[in-house]
Amino acid sequence: MNTQTAQFTIGAVAKRAGVAIDTIRYYEREGLLPEPLRRASGYRSYGEGTIAQLRFIRRAKDLGFTLEEIRELLALSADRQHGVKAVKQRAKQRLQAIEQRIAELQRVRDGLAQLVTSCPGHGKPEQCPILRALADVELDA
Repeated sequence: MNTQTAQFTIGAVAKRAGVAIDTIRYYEREGLLPEPLRRASGYRSYGEGTIAQLRFIRRAKDLGFTLEEIRELLALSADRQHGVKAVKQRAKQRLQAIEQRIAELQRVRDGLAQLVTSCPGHGKPEQCPILRALADVELDA
C-alpha cells in the first residue's frame, strides 16, 4: 500500500502556496526547504508538507521575520520539548523590534508634519523650511 501523500510539480506547489517558482528554488538553496524528491523524468516532486512549509514561511515573512529567523523558527517548530518557549521568545523579540520601528516612524511622521505645516508652499527654494531641514541633515551627516 502506498503511504505517500499526493505529489505535486513545482508549478502546482507554487500556485497552491501563493509563491513564485523561483522563490521555491531559492528557499531550497537557502536550506529553508528540504531537497525535493525527483521523478524518473528528473522533475521535482513535492508533497503537501512543502505547501504547508511555504505558507508558514510566507506568513512569517509577512510578520517581519528575516529568513534566518524563519530558519530558526522552522527548526524550533520541530523541537517538541523546547520549541514553543523559544518560538515565543523569538516572537517577543520581533514584536519589540516592530514597536521600536513604529516609534521611529511616528517620530519621523511628526517631524515631517511639522515641516509641512511650516512650509508656505511658495517663495524661493532657499526659504523652504523642508529643503532647509534636509540640507541641515546633510551637513550634519
